[in-house]
Amino acid sequence: MHVPDGFIDAPVSVAAGVFAAGAVAVSLRGARRELDERTAPLAGLVAAFIFAVQMLNFPVAAGTSGHLMGGALAAILVGPYTAVLCLSVVLLLQGIFFADGGLTALGVNITVMGVVTVVVAYGVFRLLTGLLPRTRRSATASAFVAALVSVPASAAAFTLLYWIGGTTDIPIGKVFTAMVGVHVLIGIGEAVITALTVGAVLAVRPDLVHGVQGNLAAPLKLRVDGELVDAPAAARDTEPAPARRSTRGFWITGLVSAFLLAGFVSFYASANPDGLERVASDQGFDEKVEEHGAADSPLADYGVGDIADARLSGGLAGVIGVSATVVVGTGVFWVVRRRKEEPGEEAGQAPRDRDRDQENA
Repeated sequence: MHVPDGFIDAPVSVAAGVFAAGAVAVSLRGARRELDERTAPLAGLVAAFIFAVQMLNFPVAAGTSGHLMGGALAAILVGPYTAVLCLSVVLLLQGIFFADGGLTALGVNITVMGVVTVVVAYGVFRLLTGLLPRTRRSATASAFVAALVSVPASAAAFTLLYWIGGTTDIPIGKVFTAMVGVHVLIGIGEAVITALTVGAVLAVRPDLVHGVQGNLAAPLKLRVDGELVDAPAAARDTEPAPARRSTRGFWITGLVSAFLLAGFVSFYASANPDGLERVASDQGFDEKVEEHGAADSPLADYGVGDIADARLSGGLAGVIGVSATVVVGTGVFWVVRRRKEEPGEEAGQAPRDRDRDQENA
């Protein structure tokens, strides 16, 4: 659902850009609490994986396709603040290099596809995991529902923006019905992809799933007078922390998967217009679409311009896109992590006092 230039007028596009910039600024600060030396490169991997899977349009109805938005997947795997940054990196690279999503509509796309999907999905996920049993199956089911709900919520957000600043005079009720209706179907595909991915990670490395940290294991119980009761906090704190496992193998496997999806599987993606394109065509507001500012990019439309073979051109463009996303994303997240305040500073401890405490230890 990449919104092109020309659908939303300039004032609303500017307002959406200001809102998106504010959301990114808040996320940069919040991501410092979510990122560490292990999760920073994993966040870059999540961004690259989302870029790759977004190239895989799947059919949802006659003549219509959909693709992963990724807000739910990113929020559950790396946290909501980092997820907004992941989607922002993906949408920025797609807009500048691949002419996908308008440049003047970048703020609209980050708001609709990045902020709304993340906030809605993570809220639903946390609500469900708090109500359901603390098991991997429940977490996977919660991921499915969260992703399913996030997509029509994103469509409703676009409809709201179009109601305020649409460039054509079309009954907004028809736009809302068409957008939400087709994106419910797309949401089913999003939910399947999200649940399969989250379930796979939970099966091999549940410690890397941000959304279930501390929620999968049952609380420590003690038997008192023949009855099981929750252990006091002091007893729980004395449990030895599990040793941290290396993430290198997981990172390599994920990156290879992204390369295969973007470089090979994407050739078999549906060529039908996505939900927004189809609704715009049916309702008549696609006439206002403007030529993309990066239409002359050598990677426009996910192909390498000088290569005639469509399969090779698209596959190479996908590999370039994944590579650029993982490099840029990982770089951004490393910078954010390095700016993270040290525990002693957060507690108001002077650096000299902290150094002396470390020497005494």
